[in-house]
Amino acid sequence: MPRSAPPDWVLDRRWQIGAQIREARIQAGLTQDAVAHAIPMDRASYIRIEQGLVFPKLDTLLLIANVIGVPLAELVR
Repeated sequence: MPRSAPPDWVLDRRWQIGAQIREARIQAGLTQDAVAHAIPMDRASYIRIEQGLVFPKLDTLLLIANVIGVPLAELVR
């Protein structure tokens, strides 16, 4: 059975979290390449997270927060 699309509010929240990740990365002075390499993840997949097109697993969010140097709560507030 195919999965239905998430509700609009979930898609909006995914976009907001991606924007918060992007802002934290920029504030830390890191490039997308640097974060993706440190996770490790390919750059294209990382970019999709920042764009809110996909939502990463908790483990990936923890790795991103660690590399950027911020608490996980700051990325998902």
